[in-house]
Amino acid sequence: MPSADQMQRTAQALRRTILRMNHAAGSGHTGGSFSCAEILTVLYDEFLNVRPAQPGWPLRDRFVLSKGHAAPALYATLARKGFFDESLLMTLRKMGSPLQGHPVMRLAGVDMSTGSLGMGLSVGLGMALAARVRGESWRVYVLCGDGELNEGQNWEALMALAKWRPANFTAIIDRNHVQLDGPEDLIMPMGDVAAKVESFGLRALCCNGHDCAALRDTLKAAVAINAPAVIVAETVKGKGVSFMEGQSAWHGKPVDDDSFAKAMAELEAVQ
Repeated sequence: MPSADQMQRTAQALRRTILRMNHAAGSGHTGGSFSCAEILTVLYDEFLNVRPAQPGWPLRDRFVLSKGHAAPALYATLARKGFFDESLLMTLRKMGSPLQGHPVMRLAGVDMSTGSLGMGLSVGLGMALAARVRGESWRVYVLCGDGELNEGQNWEALMALAKWRPANFTAIIDRNHVQLDGPEDLIMPMGDVAAKVESFGLRALCCNGHDCAALRDTLKAAVAINAPAVIVAETVKGKGVSFMEGQSAWHGKPVDDDSFAKAMAELEAVQ
């Protein structure tokens, strides 16, 4: 099992890979991919029970990237874990590539096609209840963006989670406070998200989403609750690159040659 320090280094390397992918593609969502680098690293290195050589293994844990625009982060993680060859990463968003702008289930390791925001919690609930019906023990993890909480379906899903209470379900909210059109407080203020979640009768836990040790401990605590839990992970959009951090423009702005060189220099300065 990798240490927290090793996972921190892995997450930083993940950002460098994402940057290369989006630069080669001439498009792609950099800011939201950077904000969830540690989350994906901790999930795949310590919590998800999966078999890269058998991506369709029936008893695997399920992961749903509800914020599907962060697909580059997921693809880079799946390649690192051995679901497919890393050489495929540089085909992101190119004609004929299975690495589309948002995840699709024909790619090994992708459990749900996503991109229409707001659907992940509902899908994850269905997966968790399927395990209950079948008498199986797989766990389900769903990663949401805070901007996508503007979608009402999320709150319907929280009501359903409180009713059915699948103990094998954990949601993580990538709370980077910025969405496509600007800061959350200007677009649709969310207030105290943890308090809102708990008002539905669910447990909410908060942590620093860029601290692998804190993420690991919080995920362990969520699993130990033996009930559905929601983790609010405080993050920074564009984390790791000064001119991208907290900037809505980098939700999906193309990475040109100049931006690539400057961003890579900053990412390489922190190993």
